[in-house]
Amino acid sequence: MNDETLTAKIIYVLFLASPVFGGITALIGLIIAYIQIGSGSGSSWLDSHYRFQIRTFWIGLLFFSIGALTAILLIGYLILLFVLIWLIIRCVVGFRYLNRSQAYPAPASWLF
Repeated sequence: MNDETLTAKIIYVLFLASPVFGGITALIGLIIAYIQIGSGSGSSWLDSHYRFQIRTFWIGLLFFSIGALTAILLIGYLILLFVLIWLIIRCVVGFRYLNRSQAYPAPASWLF
């Protein structure tokens, strides 16, 4: 494993583990991503992954909150399922680009 990409890979794993651990691992991943993007030690292509991970956290939190608030109306459960699938896809796609040592092409995107 390339030492340069290890931190970004760990963050993706923390995000994937967050549904099991109540989101605390995602919060840890967010903090690490904020530290790494500001450190200047990473290359610009790695910074695109950190930006992508930061946006993944905040967008996921937004839709998770909407899903949790609307769960009483039952539609919230569909939203929560969507958020889970969305999170898995984003992390897998991010891993793919990271393994190829490529920048994430659209780190500001809301989807994938």
